[in-house]
Amino acid sequence: MHVLVTGACGFLGRKLIEALLIRGYLVGSMGETTPVSRIVATDILSEPHDLPTDERISYHPGDISDPKFVALLFANNPGSVFHLAALVSGGAEQDFDAGMKANLTGTLHLLEAARRTGVCPRFVFTSSIATYGGDLPEVVSDEYHLTPESSYGVQKAIGELLVKDYTRKGFVNGRSFRLPIIAVRPGGANSAASSWASAIIREPLKGVDYDCPVAPEDRGFLLSPSKAIEGLIVGHEAPDEAWGRNRSLMMAGLSCTARELVDALERVAGAQVAQRVRWQPDPFVRGIITTWPTQFSLEKATHIGLKADASIDALVADYIENMKATSL
Repeated sequence: MHVLVTGACGFLGRKLIEALLIRGYLVGSMGETTPVSRIVATDILSEPHDLPTDERISYHPGDISDPKFVALLFANNPGSVFHLAALVSGGAEQDFDAGMKANLTGTLHLLEAARRTGVCPRFVFTSSIATYGGDLPEVVSDEYHLTPESSYGVQKAIGELLVKDYTRKGFVNGRSFRLPIIAVRPGGANSAASSWASAIIREPLKGVDYDCPVAPEDRGFLLSPSKAIEGLIVGHEAPDEAWGRNRSLMMAGLSCTARELVDALERVAGAQVAQRVRWQPDPFVRGIITTWPTQFSLEKATHIGLKADASIDALVADYIENMKATSL
């Protein structure tokens, strides 16, 4: 099977490609199990960043807002598309034009290119918890209407509707995943409003004091990177009947406050590490993340087989173990 991965040099993109290479196969658009013979990896970076070395990977740098470039990516009719490329929440809010270009125009070009292949590939779209906002019920269901309160959330919500309609028309076999806050991410901070949930664990473990831009009582809905990748693949494989007419779902996750994250860090790594967190609430960041819901019914995610981490402590411990493995 020929697989296309956008946002390949991002953290989740690299982890997804690694998982696909190790697994070696996917279930295709007709339900058949097929070896992964080629992965077309694309990102805006001119050179691949930390991608695995494997003869099945070919890297194509470029901008998915360019329809001619996107057409080249579909030259060999991929059977599966994993669309992870995006300008994240804070960046899309601060630069409206760049957010529209990356998150909406790029998604539309990919769907149009997939339509022109005529092979109806499975199309995995990573949406976001940011598609929710406003006055929400205490527990949000998959069928609850989307009321985003950021440009990023609006762009992702439109993307979901496009994926659903292109699926209805038989152009793609779409599956949209509303990602929780993915934590803990390695590396440095990015423009995502949710980056605090990684930095609050990552920086103290590196021996660095961290000024947290949210309040201790602010709550997030979190999922580890390993569980996120597992869920994308499980959802890609799920039969059409499991998805039904609504081709979107909220991924499984854990609800916790920023204080509870620090408490978990203390239990796993010790009080000296946890004491490196300092509270410096930022109105811009809080103005975004406090509009996101943190309690979900998750009927579809559970039915399809998506799983959350066992606990917040397990999420923190997973990051520590991954960092140990990376340094070996």
